[in-house]
Parts: sequence; structure tokens; C-alpha cells
Amino acid sequence: MEKTSRTKERHCGAEEFSFPTERAKTTNKELNGPPVKAVPVFEFLHRRLSTMAQSAPPVLSVVPTRALVDEKFKVLVENLAPGSPVTLHSLHQSEDQDYWEAFGHYISDHRGVVSVAEDLSFGGTYTGVEVMGLLWSMRPAPGSHDCKRLRKKNVCTPILVSISVYRGHLAEGFRDQSPLASVLIERWYMAPGVQRIDIREKGVRGTLFIPPGPGPFPGMLDMWGGGGGLVEYRTSLLASHGYASFALEYFPPGAMWKADVDLSHFETAFNILKDHPQVIPHRIGIFGFCLGSTVAMHLVTESSIIKPLCCVCVSGFHMTVPEFTVKKVHELMVKHSNVVRLDENNHEIWRDLGPEMIKDPSYKLNVQKINCPVLLVSGHEDQNCAAVENAEDIFQSMTVLGKEHLVTSVQYPGAGHMIEPPFSPHSSAIPFVFKAKIKSKWACGGQPKPHSDAKEDAWMKILAFLQHHLYFCTTPKAKM
Repeated sequence: MEKTSRTKERHCGAEEFSFPTERAKTTNKELNGPPVKAVPVFEFLHRRLSTMAQSAPPVLSVVPTRALVDEKFKVLVENLAPGSPVTLHSLHQSEDQDYWEAFGHYISDHRGVVSVAEDLSFGGTYTGVEVMGLLWSMRPAPGSHDCKRLRKKNVCTPILVSISVYRGHLAEGFRDQSPLASVLIERWYMAPGVQRIDIREKGVRGTLFIPPGPGPFPGMLDMWGGGGGLVEYRTSLLASHGYASFALEYFPPGAMWKADVDLSHFETAFNILKDHPQVIPHRIGIFGFCLGSTVAMHLVTESSIIKPLCCVCVSGFHMTVPEFTVKKVHELMVKHSNVVRLDENNHEIWRDLGPEMIKDPSYKLNVQKINCPVLLVSGHEDQNCAAVENAEDIFQSMTVLGKEHLVTSVQYPGAGHMIEPPFSPHSSAIPFVFKAKIKSKWACGGQPKPHSDAKEDAWMKILAFLQHHLYFCTTPKAKM
């Protein structure tokens, strides 16, 4: 409707243009005075549109305003004067009460329109044509401490982001000025109808997310890394895409050093998922990140009790210890922590630790025992783990036995350690408790733009991999 109204405005202007010009010519002829210079039609229309745009307030629209976090949106500003410099700004207050923001500098076109999906950002926290730049380029607002990480804790509530448009090209002081227009949007990890179920049984703690619909569904056991705690946001998003997903907390936050859990704990969790009436028992996969990838690789190679149908490992390493427990893995890491070094910001670089540990062949997992499809996702600038080297070693080991068809490795130049679901802000370093009550700052690596591209591409490949191996058909596409 808005496009139609603009067309009518242009027609109206063209019709009005002919009358005053003719009257001016007639009057001048009758008075025998000097001729009045006629205004070219396009110049007249440009002036008229500029006047009309200045008289009407700018209109900002974001579509959709309510969506899953991995869905793209379209941002459009209309009713600006042609050639107007404006700044689009996004602002979010996290559950930790930290402010995150991003902004881009734009110039409206001849119609007085800015379209983020089509127009260049000439400056700000991102440049170029970046549809989701207002989200992935978010950073802590000025005055915040470093090593901030934006991650959702309560997935039952949305991420609220205010998107505003300001006159001129601004780089600071956004909250001290009044925007021309603002829109509040919601970004969800849980699609409508997803069920969240607390699991506390057989010594296992976690959260099960069941997709909407009659079911049963393929299942996913989801395990995060060495930071510990119950992390639900990726798991709930997997459920939003049609997988009954179990987020497993296998030790409390910051307690890896005392996590005396062995493979039987993870086998029990797998079987709890398998035995749920809404889960297809013979279609269950495993998803691991960092330390969770190490656990996942152990399950697909060493367990005689469970048989996952497929496995996804993000930023992982394939080391082991005799009589595997998470606590023993921690002890081995401490033993070799002399290889840890500092970057220019005094953030700890741990990427040399994995290769150092597996110099002793007894600490290297026998990946040749893998018998299910495995997807390995890694970034070339991972400063926490030598994930690319690990992936290449796994592929070569499987090739020796003619099993290379079971391994799919995707690697991303410019990407770091934290390859998560798309459009979330990049963290080059994160706070971490490695030893009891000793806080560290771990370098993750990666550059914001290529890392963001990697997250978007990897997530699409992960969903396609799971669809192929767990559904064998088109996966229900979740929408808000």
C-alpha cells in the first residue's frame, strides 16, 4: 500500500506541474514581460518529494518483528528526504544488565528510502550490505568491561532489541538523543508450542525440549564445553527445528576440576532421551561443542551401550585419558598448561594444548572406531583449540580404513572458537574458571565479519546434516 501511495504522489505532482507553468507563460505573454524559466519536470518532482518527505515523519519498519534467532529480518526506513544521512542503531540489554549495541551509517536514495537489505552501510560497527549487521556486529556499549559474552539464559523469554533511526551519522551518545523512529523486535530460541521439561533422574540433570506437533521426533543429546552449567539456547533452537533435544548439564559452572563423571553418565542421559515417548529411539544424534565434542567422540568410538545415528562436533579435540572422566581430562590439561601463552591483551591462548597432550599416543582417541556419520566444524583462527588440525587428523585416520565417507569437515578462515547459532555477537575472548575459584580470560579468536559468516553457514550445514541423517525427509521449518 505504501508503494502505491508514493506512486500516486508522483502522479499528483506531475499533474500539478503542468498548470502553474502554463499559467506563468500565459500571464507573461499577456503582460509582454520577460519569459519565466520553466522548471524541468524531474527537478520539480525532486523538490516536491523532498518537501513532502520533510513534512511527514520518517517511517521505520522491521519485518518480522517476532522471529526465531536464526531468521533474517528486513529493515526499511521511508519518508526521508532524498540524500539524507541517517544512522540505524540497535540496542539490547542483556540478562546480565549489560547494554549491547550496533550501528550503521546510511544515505537515503532518490525516493527517501533506506533498505538495509539492499543499501551500503558506509561506516559504523559494520560496513557494506549486511542484512543482519545490526545484530551480529553488536558489541558492549562504551564503558563496559572487556570479555563480555552475550548468551541467553532464560529461553522462555525473547531477546528484545530496539532498532532506531537517527538523523545524521552518529557514532556515540545514542541514548542522549531522540531517534526519528524506533521499533522493538523479539528474537526467540523457542518456537511457539515447544515444550520445556526439567530432567532430574538417575543422577542426570538437564532440560528436554519437545517440538510442537504430535511426534514422535528424532532426538539430539546436546553437550556444551568446559565452562559447565546448563546451557539451553542451542538445544531449544534445535527443538524449534523439529528435534527432541536434551541439554545436558554434566557439571556445575566453573567446576570442571571436580567433575568426576565418566562415560556411563552420558550413556544414561542418552538412554533417558531414547526412552521418552516423544522420541524415535533409533534416530538419535549427538551434538558437542569444545569439551562436549570430546565427550561426543568418546561416545561414538568407545561406548558399547549406545549407538548414535550421527554426531556433530564443533571446535573439538580428540584426546582421551585412561578410564575416562571429565576430571581426569582437566588434570591432563593442567599437567600440560605450560604451553599456554598470552596474547597482546593478556588473554590466554590454549590452542597448543591439544597437540601437546596427544604427542603421547596413549592420550589420542582411536577415531578409526567411528561407525556413524560425523560433521566436524572448525575455525582457522580458533585460539582455544587446534580444531582444524584435529579435524584433518581425524579425516586422514578414517581415510586409511576407507571410512572417509563418514567424515564431513567444514573449516572457516577468519573464524574463531565460538561457532554458535547465527547472528549473535562475536566474542574474541571470554571469562573462564579453569581452576578452583581462579578466573581466567580465554582468547577465542576470529574476526567479527568472517566469524559471523561462518556461524550462519555452519548452522545451515548442521541443520541439513541432521535432516539428512535423522529425518530422511524435509525437516519441519519453524517460524514464529
